[in-house]
Amino acid sequence: MASVVTDSQGRVVDQIALENAVRLLLASVDDPDREGLLNTPGRVVRALYEMTRGQEESPKHILSTTFNEPCDEMVVLSGIGFTSLCEHHLLPFTGTVDVGYIPGKVVGLSKLARLVDCFARRLQIQERLTAQVADSLETHLDAQGVAVIVRGQHACMACRGVRKAGATMVTSAMRGVLKDNPTTRAEFLELIK
Repeated sequence: MASVVTDSQGRVVDQIALENAVRLLLASVDDPDREGLLNTPGRVVRALYEMTRGQEESPKHILSTTFNEPCDEMVVLSGIGFTSLCEHHLLPFTGTVDVGYIPGKVVGLSKLARLVDCFARRLQIQERLTAQVADSLETHLDAQGVAVIVRGQHACMACRGVRKAGATMVTSAMRGVLKDNPTTRAEFLELIK
């Protein structure tokens, strides 16, 4: 009997069919009956679901618990580590995110890291990841300003194609006063050095 699971969109998925698809892919490059590959199809399917579980998470829910604390100064959390899957090659890209915002509402610092994970754990491109984090903070925290800088190293560039390991892609998104006010933006950039 086929093992049936539900994917992140609530659709019923046949686990055995997914594992067979991975097995077919493996057969194109190696012997899927080789001892080291026997359990690989199940591992690949489980890893894919784990690495894309951000689809099931709601940014609005993550940022819904706020503190009734007046704050009109910048809040910065830097060096938030992430791993995501490039939607073009299904290879990982990893790096760090620096987030700054001037709150309308104050949220716990762990929520900022969870927000990054929510978007990183999707089939993704770095440019979209950067914008999604910034837009969510601006929208759900009524932030006066938001700044997000993402630094990522992409396996799709390091281990295939041009093979340039160590190259770092940097993307940024600025909203509100952090976009419009050069002094405020410079303060953020100084704080994340």
